[in-house]
Amino acid sequence: MLTRLPPSARILAVEDDPLLAGHVQSHLLGCGFDVTLSHDGREGLQLAESEDFDLVLMDILLPGIDGLQVLQRLRQRRSVPVLLMSALGDEQNRIAGFSQGADDYLPKPFSLGELSVRVEAILRRVAYERREQQPSASGDGLQFDEGRSDVAFCGTWVGLTPSEYRVLELLWRHRDEALSKPFLYQQALRRAYSQHDRSLDMHVSHIRRKLQAVGYEAARVDTVWGKGYLLTQALA
Repeated sequence: MLTRLPPSARILAVEDDPLLAGHVQSHLLGCGFDVTLSHDGREGLQLAESEDFDLVLMDILLPGIDGLQVLQRLRQRRSVPVLLMSALGDEQNRIAGFSQGADDYLPKPFSLGELSVRVEAILRRVAYERREQQPSASGDGLQFDEGRSDVAFCGTWVGLTPSEYRVLELLWRHRDEALSKPFLYQQALRRAYSQHDRSLDMHVSHIRRKLQAVGYEAARVDTVWGKGYLLTQALA
């Protein structure tokens, strides 16, 4: 069954080029979205933290605070989906964006048609995930909260990004089963696997570090050489 998008989904577009910002706003308004514009990083961060948006579109090269710094700070408080837009389309910048918790990356120049397709795909995926029945507790003290895309252990939030949450939740649902990298990219990171893309490895490294920081030791994410990762019960 087709998943409905949120009615009049609220979008924050943070773009310092006034001409492009105007085109983006006009196009998305025509698609039925409620669009708020911001032209610098500090203002964009303040708006994203203080208001409830369904999606944030953000350039990387912004005055005040660049988009990656905004994303890093935003992820400490909000799990709102973020689509980065940038002329910096090389692999290093894409990996940097995804490692900070971006949900998608749209290199400039792009068509407004592609933009709206990407926006609708993210909003539809988020709406679908919110409808799915998610595990509320793992049985070993790890508490899943799909709404904030994070897990808690003994009352302490781990501080996962949305991408890290999706990776961990998928591994937990398939615990003791080795999941391949292509499967994890497709199902958790929502994009195709590339042999040179190291963002999944960075997400797993962050998950391990964050779980260890809150004292969670009941299970661990193991590397399955030549295949991918699995979540397995830690040996006593």
